Amino acid sequence: MHQRTVPGRARRALLTAAAAVALVAGPGAAAAQAADNPYERGPDPTLAALQASRGPYAVSQTSVSRLSATGFGGGEIYYPTTTADGTFGAIAISPGFTAYWSSISWLGPRLASHGFVVIGIETNTTADQPGSRGDQLLAALDYLTQRSSVRTRVDSSRLAVAGHSMGGGGSLEAASDRPSLQAAVPLAPWNTDKTWSELRVPTLIIGGESDSIAAVSSHSIPFYNSIPASAEKAYLELNNASHFFPQTTNTPTAVQMVSWLKRFVDDDTRYNQFICPGPSSTSISDYRSSCPIG
Repeated sequence: MHQRTVPGRARRALLTAAAAVALVAGPGAAAAQAADNPYERGPDPTLAALQASRGPYAVSQTSVSRLSATGFGGGEIYYPTTTADGTFGAIAISPGFTAYWSSISWLGPRLASHGFVVIGIETNTTADQPGSRGDQLLAALDYLTQRSSVRTRVDSSRLAVAGHSMGGGGSLEAASDRPSLQAAVPLAPWNTDKTWSELRVPTLIIGGESDSIAAVSSHSIPFYNSIPASAEKAYLELNNASHFFPQTTNTPTAVQMVSWLKRFVDDDTRYNQFICPGPSSTSISDYRSSCPIG
């Protein structure tokens, strides 16, 4: 497997410095700088491409049985069909309280088509709390990188977590427990712990303005505010959206998730434009971030 030899944040700093040198040295140096990041793949991104139902990669899918899973309840893996581009970063995603992966399964092929291996998990029980869901997300990543049938397609140094509701709260737990993760994306997250000052993982929180279950005023916004800016963070609030916005295809969510993952899992600075200054449309009621990106 292709391993990074420089930690994520340090490597991003080196890439930023290299870009500055390239501006002074001219186009030849700029080309050399781009070549330094093997994860910068595909055509330059556009908003229209991110809004499309699929990205540039064809996607295959395989199931993980509950019997073969250790520490989580099985699930589905989605991955780019090609092997020509080497290994890919990966993301584990948890559904919410009482829910199954099928409730948010549109995220699997959508994210995978942009060049990620995605494991959508079933939880051990549908009543599992955020702490347990965080442990299960990490167990799923370990399974994916060490024992799954697609393990040779995954770069184990470029991993991320996400989840809906208690699964979103679980993604915060996982990011707290494993600071080597490259990104976390909680969706309408629910957690009784409101303070995440220890987080060092770049975190994008997406909330629904009209969420009556995990109200943004008592969940997403306090979570966001408690994360140090040094970790890199952003908060996207969807106009008039309920707690269940991730359970149907949601284009603003997909655009920001892909952009965040491409930027922090793949170190692809071409996606900065979608994070800073961030989206602005009638579907967005609030957007905040720790811009500029370090």
